[in-house]
Amino acid sequence: MSESHPADDLFASLLEGVPQGADRRHAQQLLRAAYDLVEQRPSTLDMKIAAAALAEMGDAFDMFAHAQDKPKVAIFGSARTSENDPLYTAAKEVAYRLAIEGWMVITGAGPGIMQAGMEGAGRENSIGVSIRLPFEQGANHVIAGDDKYVSMKYFFTRKLMLIKESRGFVCLPGGFGTLDETFELLTLTQTGKGLPVPIVFLDVPGDPYWETVDAFVREQLVLRGLVAEADRQLYLITDDCEVAVNEILGFYRNYDSMRYVGDTLIIRLRHEPTIDQLRELNRRFGHLCKHGDIHVSDPIGPERKEGDQVHLPRIAFVFAKHGYGDLRGMIDLCNTFVED
Repeated sequence: MSESHPADDLFASLLEGVPQGADRRHAQQLLRAAYDLVEQRPSTLDMKIAAAALAEMGDAFDMFAHAQDKPKVAIFGSARTSENDPLYTAAKEVAYRLAIEGWMVITGAGPGIMQAGMEGAGRENSIGVSIRLPFEQGANHVIAGDDKYVSMKYFFTRKLMLIKESRGFVCLPGGFGTLDETFELLTLTQTGKGLPVPIVFLDVPGDPYWETVDAFVREQLVLRGLVAEADRQLYLITDDCEVAVNEILGFYRNYDSMRYVGDTLIIRLRHEPTIDQLRELNRRFGHLCKHGDIHVSDPIGPERKEGDQVHLPRIAFVFAKHGYGDLRGMIDLCNTFVED
């Protein structure tokens, strides 16, 4: 960002109210990108896509900015599931239990599983991010007209907001759209483009939809070497609503959050590991280190500067940036470092 730009004076005037620092740098980068795109004189369609995507992301960012104080879980599933289907009941129950625990529920705001999740959570604990389709009638009755609802044109911006804002996911059976959302979520987690999160594949007794999907993963992907066996740790399959809820809540039993500072991965915990627990982490997951070991750390560099969870204990290591399924296993182990 140090190179001069023909529109720097214009950018400076537009950014007068933005304080110096990371926000100002990113704002200037955004303005430069928009200016350069226009200068390239793209086709009308390309300009329309860029403008619409930016506008609807802005609307979604603004909506979510008013609900930052509560954790959120996204529920994926078919719009075609009827209200008398056991899957509808399961989605409703899981959402209700999580709402009782202080979580908000995000869905695509449509009918079927999405409506069930919102009915379970209640309007006050529901957030809707819908997609505009010619054969659907907009938001369901639970969230229609609420300030916590936004409608989007593009699937990619909608998926971005559903995944970006959620700290947990419950996936119920669905069609192409549900599978698309679910496998993109797995891809982002497997490749490290998304942070580790609890992902639950929820079936109902006698209806092994996700068991069948897992069999395909195991028999076609793992055996062919297309994904690692450890990648199956990224999700949990259950037909028990209580198990599903406990998987979401239990993921944050000790684990709080993580961030990178350069190549160093910092994992913030609620309880500092003992010497023996640290030794166990290194024994089982030391292969994740590019060099050195997993160690207890004080807040470093940008964490201190930004006041980023500096009150929490943390462990740190230089992450080799592969084996994200094992990284999930490491978090699971950290979550056992809590006295009952």
